Amino acid sequence: MPFTLLNSRMVEARIGPGQRMFSQRGAMLAYRGEVSFTPNIQGGQGGVGSMIGRRIAGEAAPLMTVEGTGTVMFGHGGHHVHVVDLTGETLYVEADRLLAFDGSLQQGTMFMGSQGGVMGMVRGQVTGQGLFTTTLKGVGSAAVMAHGGVIELPITPQRPVHVDPQAYVAHRGDVRNKLSTALGWRDMVGRGSGEAFQLELSGQGTVYVQASEEKL
Repeated sequence: MPFTLLNSRMVEARIGPGQRMFSQRGAMLAYRGEVSFTPNIQGGQGGVGSMIGRRIAGEAAPLMTVEGTGTVMFGHGGHHVHVVDLTGETLYVEADRLLAFDGSLQQGTMFMGSQGGVMGMVRGQVTGQGLFTTTLKGVGSAAVMAHGGVIELPITPQRPVHVDPQAYVAHRGDVRNKLSTALGWRDMVGRGSGEAFQLELSGQGTVYVQASEEKL
């Protein structure tokens, strides 16, 4: 059920009998065919445990289950939309950046501290993002939202990537993250840029970075 980009801020998805997808509530813009939208109370394929994890984390981005036969157009708040196609790997994304995703993907919740240790916990406090992040695993597509468009940066063992935490959207692959400090000359002279913290991603995979540091 791949997504088709209609423009930089809207996607269209085709759904057929026996298929389902999930979207943020309020993200449906228009549809054609016999399509139903119902509130999702089980947190996608991750089940109740996933839902509870999201609630504890404060990532209460409510979902809708989309079923039927037809095409559905999605968009939200005029944000730019980027489509990520998964072929079995795991996508890590903040819940409020998920626009819609295939029902074939297994949804879960990961405690950032388990991947980044104490620094993973500090990341949540500094960036205002939850200590938990949403995971999507399997074969399928997900549409994520960002400010000003998204670029994909490859991460390799020889070339880790440093990202402003506010510009981070998502990542996938065998990637570790930690928060590092970046004390520069502007901080030394009392003209800090507000970028004293950087999110360092290392390993093998891809990180998705938005063009603007604004929050959704």
